[in-house]
Amino acid sequence: MLTYPNIDPVVVSFGPFAIHWYGLMYLIGFIAVWWLGTIRARKPGSGWTPEEISDLLFYGALGVILGGRIGYILFYNFGLFLDDPLVLFRIWQGGMSFHGGMLGVFFAMWLYGRKTGRTFYEVTDVIAPYVPVGLGAGRIGNFINGELWGKPTDLPWGMVFPFVDNQPRHPSMLYEAFLEGLVLFIILWFYSAKPRPRRAVSGMFMLCYGIFRFAVEFVRTPDAHIGYLVFGWVTMGHVLSAPMILFGLYLLWWAYSGRGKREAVS
Repeated sequence: MLTYPNIDPVVVSFGPFAIHWYGLMYLIGFIAVWWLGTIRARKPGSGWTPEEISDLLFYGALGVILGGRIGYILFYNFGLFLDDPLVLFRIWQGGMSFHGGMLGVFFAMWLYGRKTGRTFYEVTDVIAPYVPVGLGAGRIGNFINGELWGKPTDLPWGMVFPFVDNQPRHPSMLYEAFLEGLVLFIILWFYSAKPRPRRAVSGMFMLCYGIFRFAVEFVRTPDAHIGYLVFGWVTMGHVLSAPMILFGLYLLWWAYSGRGKREAVS
């Protein structure tokens, strides 16, 4: 049995100004994505420049932050927003939705594609392999914030979160950091290292993330104000992840059809 280390969510403070670990993890994620993106952009035949990757990251960062926060409010805490609209801006308190962030990034990638004359999937196929780095960093931020803990367990790595109760629980945020961060990054990094048909890398991301998130939802405690939606086990995370799995399969089918192969990318 493990005990939650009870990390101070504030890294350092200067009077009323404070730097929170949660925000710092997002910054680390963005920097890592930029670094990895520029490495590949410098390779001959990439079709991208480091400057374009920097611009793309700026669009993506706005999509993640705005979409993630708005999605969290709409999907998970709309009632609180009605009572206190300013909660939308208190990002440092935690509360970001991956699915909302994903929709925000989709919109940002579409805008960037229009600006540069690229198709939507030309952009998403390039950015998809780097996204897990930010996801992993964000989940570490969830762990430091002491949020998104799991169900009680008797497994040896069960963790006691003293601010919840004295039961060992699944450290589900660490499961997600491992699966959505490390494992998904390894899969996409090596999968995208070879030329793939257009939409294939985007489809692989959607499929694998959807499967990983759907699986972790079985051991993650649902938000108290939402609970289980149906059957005593279906969570909002299940509902939002299932379409990702189906859409990922569809994109892979499309990519490897005759039409998709004609759009092969380097």
